[in-house]
Amino acid sequence: MKEEKMQTEVLKIDRKNIDQEKIIKAANYLKEGKLVAIPTETVYGLGANGLDEKACVNIFKTKNRPADNPLILHISNIDMLYNLVENVNDDAKKLMKLWPGPLTMIFKKSDLIPDVVTAKGDTVAVRFPVDEIARAIIEKANVPIAAPSANISGRPSPTNAYDCYYDLNGKIPLIIDGGSCDIGIESTVIDMSENPPTILRPGYYTLEMIREIIPEVRLDDALVDDNKIPKSPGQKYKHYAPKARMQVYVGKGAADFIYKKARAYSNSGLHVGVLVFEEDMERFKDFDRISFGDRDDLSQMSHVLFTALRKMDKMGVDLILAEGVLDNNLGKSIMNRMKKSAAGNIEYL
Repeated sequence: MKEEKMQTEVLKIDRKNIDQEKIIKAANYLKEGKLVAIPTETVYGLGANGLDEKACVNIFKTKNRPADNPLILHISNIDMLYNLVENVNDDAKKLMKLWPGPLTMIFKKSDLIPDVVTAKGDTVAVRFPVDEIARAIIEKANVPIAAPSANISGRPSPTNAYDCYYDLNGKIPLIIDGGSCDIGIESTVIDMSENPPTILRPGYYTLEMIREIIPEVRLDDALVDDNKIPKSPGQKYKHYAPKARMQVYVGKGAADFIYKKARAYSNSGLHVGVLVFEEDMERFKDFDRISFGDRDDLSQMSHVLFTALRKMDKMGVDLILAEGVLDNNLGKSIMNRMKKSAAGNIEYL
C-alpha cells in the first residue's frame, strides 16, 4: 500500500497580536518529537527538540542534509545556555551583548547534547534569536530547538513561509508563518572554543563589528583562501544554489558588463535573468529582472538575495547574471552566499 503524504499545515501569526494557542501548538509538536518550520530574524528554521536524538535525525532525513554538518541549537534565554555547554569564557560573555540576535557561538558541549546534533564532535553551536515568535515557541517548548534552514539542502535558504512550503510540503506537519525575515541571511558563526575566537561563517554581524568587542577575533582561513579546507563542516557543501547557472560580476562598470553579457546570451537563445541594483533596473527592462535595492544599502541586498534566487527559478531562467559587491563589512557575508550560489563563478572587473 502506498504511504499517504503528510498534510502540512500553515499557521499565520500576527506579530502585533501573537496568538498563544498557535505558539502552544507549535511547542507541543516539538515536544512530541515532530518537526516545525519557524521564522527567525535571519531565515526560517526547520525546528526539532534539540535534546531528542530521533527528532534531530529526522531533520537530516527531511532536508537530505549531510550527517557531518552539525546543527545549531536555539535558546530563549541565557540560562538555557549553561545546561548545554561546559564553559562560557570571558570573550563569550562580552559577545553576549549582541544577544538576542543573529550571532551563533560555538562552545565545548555538555553531556546533555545528542551526538547527532554535533556530528559526533565535542562542540555545540548555540544561538539566541531576537525574533519574538521563535523565542515564544522555544520558551513554551522549554527545550533548545535545533533549527537549520527550513529547506532542502543546497537550495537557497527560505526567508518566508511560502518558500518553506515549496520545499517541505508533505514532509513536515506544521509551518509557522511569521511573514518575511528581517535580515535574510544566516547568522554569524564564531568558534569560542579556541583562542583567538574564529569566525567560521560571516553574517549580519561583520568581522569589523565583532572586532570592536574582541579585537583579536579572526576569520577562518577558508574565508580568506579558497584553497583552504573550512573548519566548519557545513561550509564545504553546496549551498544556496538556484536551479539556473549563475554568474556574478563585481567592480566598476559591472552593470554595463552584465548588460552586454545579457544581450549576447539572450541573442544565443538563453532565457536570461538579471539581478542588479535599483539604479540600473530601467536599462534591463527587456529582461526578467529583480532589484537588489539601493547600491548604498547592503542590508536590503541581504534581505532580498535568497528570495530573488527563488523568484528567478520560478521565472524559469536558464542563466542568472548578478552584480556583486566589495568583499568587506556586510559585503563579505553577502559575497560568501553569492559565491556558493554561483558555484564560484565570480568575475572581478
